[in-house]
Amino acid sequence: MGELSMERIAREAGVGKATLYRRWAGKEELMLDVLRSMDDAVPELPGTSARDDLVVLLELLRRRGLAKRSSAVLRTVISQVQAHPRLWKEYHRTVILARRATVRTVLRRGVATGELRSDLDVQLLSDLFVSPMLSRAMFDEWEDLPEGLAEEIVDAVMEGARPRAEGPAHRPAD
Repeated sequence: MGELSMERIAREAGVGKATLYRRWAGKEELMLDVLRSMDDAVPELPGTSARDDLVVLLELLRRRGLAKRSSAVLRTVISQVQAHPRLWKEYHRTVILARRATVRTVLRRGVATGELRSDLDVQLLSDLFVSPMLSRAMFDEWEDLPEGLAEEIVDAVMEGARPRAEGPAHRPAD
């Protein structure tokens, strides 16, 4: 993990290395714990509609993206964890998969209530909602993450995911 060492962390924190080792087996575990602790918990979802719940979840990602951009500590910790496959896998297992499960639960509820089409793959639909925000927040750091972006993404995807009206199929005019 580069120049980041338990000795340096202990010195910066004003504690002895033994104090750190009593809580963490090593630097990797400490970094993973720091990353988890900086992660916002999923707020209570309003449950009024799939749309409202998806907006809350995407807004969480938007705020996380903004925090990453403005926090040198968060950027450093994320890069340290990503550089170590075992740590990244553990973060993925304990944080990312839980978030994905929450999104899929909301989507399944949206299918059950008729807000979303039942013929769509929930995993694909989840990716369609979440990926635009992740892409802009993590890979295109020069792109704005304005207020209202979560609503804009959710509404755009929901437009294509809403149940189709019964009746004859729409065909383009010749």
